Amino acid sequence: MAGRDMEGNVRRDTNLVLVDDDPHYREAVTGELAEHGFEVVGFADGPPALEYFAQGNSADAVVLDWRLPSMSGLDVLTQMRRHGVVLPVLFLTGLPALNYESAALDHGALDFVDKARGADILAKRVRLILDAGKQPPAQMREERIERGHLVLRPRTSRAYWRDVDVDLTLTEYNIVHRLAEQIGDYVSYRAIYDCVHHAGFIAGNGDDGYRTNVRSSMKRIRNKFRAIDADFVEIENFPAFGYRWRSATETAD
Repeated sequence: MAGRDMEGNVRRDTNLVLVDDDPHYREAVTGELAEHGFEVVGFADGPPALEYFAQGNSADAVVLDWRLPSMSGLDVLTQMRRHGVVLPVLFLTGLPALNYESAALDHGALDFVDKARGADILAKRVRLILDAGKQPPAQMREERIERGHLVLRPRTSRAYWRDVDVDLTLTEYNIVHRLAEQIGDYVSYRAIYDCVHHAGFIAGNGDDGYRTNVRSSMKRIRNKFRAIDADFVEIENFPAFGYRWRSATETAD
């Protein structure tokens, strides 16, 4: 139950940002959540919500619908993280497919609630997360990963080479992060493909068609690093297996 002040009024002690394109749902759930002590700021699409945070506003938690008019809820979450907005995020959806839940959780969401469960369940899920003091996954909390001249900032999914932002896409960042985690060891084509396929990384033709996609992505990644440093040689290919990020001792030789 929500707390009440001395006059018996519901105390608004938790601020939520709700992003859902259904005005009737927003109105209804905002009213119901208010009875549970939540102050709700609602948006019909991702861009105005992102602008809200860009203006310096914050919240205790964010509730995102999966499907939005101009961008998916997953895209909103990605942009939030990229711009340093690290708040607990829950997804609302009427989509039961497990791959949607997996994608949301993989990108740092903390829960995934079916809209049909109602505002009572949503309120309880938010309270559980906030009361338990849950944080995004460890890889999102880590401030800085260094591999020689490479610096990764997982909270914002940014990669820097010799202190210059490489301007990688999220998929490209995930690949570089995977290689950096296993520095000196080869990562297979399949493992590289699998670490990003839920974000739309589509396989080509044939049983090993995904190799074509991996090669194309690696070429783009190398070109971005070489635009900063023409002598960049850290990413090495073993054609029959995959790629690796060379260790600092190797590149120094």
